[in-house]
Amino acid sequence: MRGNGVRAASPESFARDHLRHNVVALGADFSLFMIGLSFASATTVLPAFAVYLGAPNAVIGAIPAVMTTGWFLPSLFAAGHTESLTRRLPFVLRYTVWERVPFLLLAAVAFTIADSAPALALAVVLLSLTALATTGGILMPAWMDVVGRTIPTELRGRFFAMSNLVAAVGGLAGSFATARILGGVSAPQSYGLCFTIAAGFMAVSWVALAVVREPDVLEPAPRRRLGAYLRTMPAVLRRDPNFSWFLAARAFLLLGTMASGFFTAYALKAHAAPPEWVGAFTTTLFAGQLAGTLVLGWIADRVGHRAVMVIGAGAMTLANVIGLTATTLSGFSVLFAFAGVAQAAATVSNLNVLLEFAPAPEERPTYVGLGSTFVAPLAFGAPLTAGFIADARGFETVFVIAVTCGMIGLALMLGYVREPRRRLASAVAVRTD
Repeated sequence: MRGNGVRAASPESFARDHLRHNVVALGADFSLFMIGLSFASATTVLPAFAVYLGAPNAVIGAIPAVMTTGWFLPSLFAAGHTESLTRRLPFVLRYTVWERVPFLLLAAVAFTIADSAPALALAVVLLSLTALATTGGILMPAWMDVVGRTIPTELRGRFFAMSNLVAAVGGLAGSFATARILGGVSAPQSYGLCFTIAAGFMAVSWVALAVVREPDVLEPAPRRRLGAYLRTMPAVLRRDPNFSWFLAARAFLLLGTMASGFFTAYALKAHAAPPEWVGAFTTTLFAGQLAGTLVLGWIADRVGHRAVMVIGAGAMTLANVIGLTATTLSGFSVLFAFAGVAQAAATVSNLNVLLEFAPAPEERPTYVGLGSTFVAPLAFGAPLTAGFIADARGFETVFVIAVTCGMIGLALMLGYVREPRRRLASAVAVRTD
């Protein structure tokens, strides 16, 4: 074995021989990374830090915009290169450090210039988030293809669910720690401590990823120029109308999340929530994620990822409705429970479903890349637009728009998108025959 590459008679035999080891290693990588993110949550901690730095609503909206766009936009541009690699893991390990180092920079900002130069600190925060998210987007097709080639289709839902469950339990404990830190340590040092802890968990997750046993790709795709590769994408969409409808539904469902970056800011400003409530919101968020994960992985493996995405979209729509109607902080906190369920659904199925849309294993990076990059403009523009709308018309208008878009996305998903696993099962049966 060289660089954790393993030659096997077939991808299927490799998956069987190394399944337990890779489930543990990949699960630890995912779970530890997500636990680290709980100390720097884009839904609670980062917006609260931005509020401390005096950020306007448009900049607060830029936090989820920057992170979501970074994770979405670069994927397609890296997918063609990914398909030409004999092994994906060394590529991931080489560059994923830049998903982790920025959290140390965030900590340094909080400890040094947050009070003396808040505008500069805010700029560094946005640049750091851009760097870590863009790196994640570039590496996403490669990491997901490692998952696709090492964990069988009928186990991926439970794999992500159990990994997310461990992450949720750890994140729930981390949220209590975050609440104590934010309530007991004066800002901005409290934020610096949270970011330092996040970086520590992510460093350990890198070690777990490094021990994954990856097979060589038996027939990597020939190298192609990026322009030639991108020109094949319209043909991919034309031949697969079900995937095209899915992308349309996914776009509206993403618009339905545009208010999520303002949940905490709305509570702080409209409901005058004290700082320690940020930790309470994070606790409720992870409790919802934990409860959702208990059943969504099973649903994904037994029914399909489309069903899980429908449940997640419904939960996010309910969260937005609660944001419109809640009159107390206790009532408002229920919003975060539904947001946690929506996050659990996204973790279990948003990427997994793309693997199943791919008509052949060698096209999985393309489908992951296309499915991610297609919605990137909306991922960037929606939260920023929501920030401007919040400044001009109030948070309530943002919630109304989010509810409307979520309902349209649900209608498209239920009415026009078929479960892709049915085609996948048919294709496997044909190859077996």
